[in-house]
Amino acid sequence: MDCITARLTVYFEDPFWVGVLERQTGGRLTACKVTFGACPSDAEVYRWLLKSWHTLHFSPPVKGGPAGATVRNPKRMQRIARQETTRGIGTKAQQALQMQREAAKAARQVRTRTEKEAEIARRFAQKQQKRREKHRGH
Repeated sequence: MDCITARLTVYFEDPFWVGVLERQTGGRLTACKVTFGACPSDAEVYRWLLKSWHTLHFSPPVKGGPAGATVRNPKRMQRIARQETTRGIGTKAQQALQMQREAAKAARQVRTRTEKEAEIARRFAQKQQKRREKHRGH
């Protein structure tokens, strides 16, 4: 059976509150970054998560570590939770978000290039049409 884990980290990145969702499935980690704006309460974050989970755009998967579904000592769990709150988002999540930004950048470059070429072709056709109309009657 495949183990799926998800983790949401909310932190303050001046001037907004930001959430990073990390989803790990079958040793592959994907991440998504969301900006909340004003300081969200736990209930607001939970409500938002339930409402918009299916609309989130996760990054391409990167190789992640094991899911770690072992039972641990409660004091150790507190220590790990404290370390994660001070550390912020993990490096694997940062890599996944960087890959997502690069993919969006490449798609945007392709789109703008085709739009620019279409505009140049349209202007050229318009210029040729004007030249034909000038010489039509004479």
